[in-house]
Amino acid sequence: MMRNEAGSMRFNTHHGVLLRLLIVATFAGALIAFFALGGNEYLHLETIKRNRDALQAFVAMHYAAALAIAFVVYAAATAFSLPVAIVLSLTIGFLFGRWVGTAIVVIAATLGATLLFVAARYLFADAARKRLGDVGERINAGFTENAFAYMLFLRLVPLFPFFLVNLAPAFTTIPVSTFAIATAIGIIPGTFVFVNLGRALASIDSLKGLLSPELIGSFALLALLALIPVIVKKIRSRQTAASADR
Repeated sequence: MMRNEAGSMRFNTHHGVLLRLLIVATFAGALIAFFALGGNEYLHLETIKRNRDALQAFVAMHYAAALAIAFVVYAAATAFSLPVAIVLSLTIGFLFGRWVGTAIVVIAATLGATLLFVAARYLFADAARKRLGDVGERINAGFTENAFAYMLFLRLVPLFPFFLVNLAPAFTTIPVSTFAIATAIGIIPGTFVFVNLGRALASIDSLKGLLSPELIGSFALLALLALIPVIVKKIRSRQTAASADR
């Protein structure tokens, strides 16, 4: 009986190692293939602009297929952290309009981000928390206590790299549902801006300067609003603690 249990444990450990290696190989292979096959050239602003008439014609003739392709490409690009999110958002806005385009990007980006979050958690989270010890546990407890507000803050501020916000929370124990819902809500403002800009794709010469300081400031204010419940909660808890000490 004990031999069977030991054999089962070895099998599960071996299976877990193989699965982790497969996940790492998949992500690494996707990144290598993207650049080796010239994906960065195909999904370049100038390339999209040169082929915008052909893309519009394809959408007009095969609307459902175009929707599915746009969704899958954006979700995959997000999951594999490919540096094409802005170009894809502009292109989708150009092809499908602000409302349908925003829906495609928000749902696809949320799915891709959640897949990356789950993969990172499976691969690294437990080992990282054990290595950090008590410090890691305190960070985890502080973040998970107000996970939704913190996630919303990170998503609303465009200064934080999207892929980094996908990975960092994976080292905590926040629920996957909290991560996904906060991501979906938090990326709506930025997504709408870029998708809407895509309607004027022909007049965009560079990706630089698309986010003005005023727009970044607006996002920052939205992000601060997300933290108000956390701030109020901490003030009240300190007041309660002070009253108890008297």
